[in-house]
Amino acid sequence: MKLIKIITLNLILFFTGLVLSVPNENSKYCPNLLDHELRVLDSNKTENLCKYKDKVILAVNVASRCGFTYQYESLQALYKEYAERDFVILGFPSRDFMFQEFSDEGDVKEFCSTNYGVTFPLFATSSVTGSKANSFYKQIMEESGSEPAWNFTKYLISKEGKIVKTFSSKVEPSSPEVIKNLELLL
Repeated sequence: MKLIKIITLNLILFFTGLVLSVPNENSKYCPNLLDHELRVLDSNKTENLCKYKDKVILAVNVASRCGFTYQYESLQALYKEYAERDFVILGFPSRDFMFQEFSDEGDVKEFCSTNYGVTFPLFATSSVTGSKANSFYKQIMEESGSEPAWNFTKYLISKEGKIVKTFSSKVEPSSPEVIKNLELLL
């Protein structure tokens, strides 16, 4: 009888261990920061940001009618230069700062494509500040302890999904500070 109890206990522990070790698709393989389903710009398609796990990410809140809009050019150049080295830029159009983004997402998409040749991923126009921020930016604010102060605030995120550095709008994407920090993560 004692042997049956020991075998039963071992089987319970064995199977419990298997159940506990079954990976949760989003927790084990995707950092919490990236586990957000967001709509792609000017579409009905959504993407989970887990798609970008194991990449260095530069998340940027963008706007088409801002004094910093010219940064799209250097963002695209940075993306083109480093994309093959597991780097991606994720753009988040927002109207949070003086409504400097078009209200129509088709206009945003066309503006970015026509004027700057943007090929990095752009997501649906959304808030990136305060309680109305999209889920990804809420988590960025929680983990970094800050929110974007203006358009073109940049968050550098490691392959492990940790916010490594925040750059203000005034810091150019091609600045030595951004490049140095990016190179350290690649």
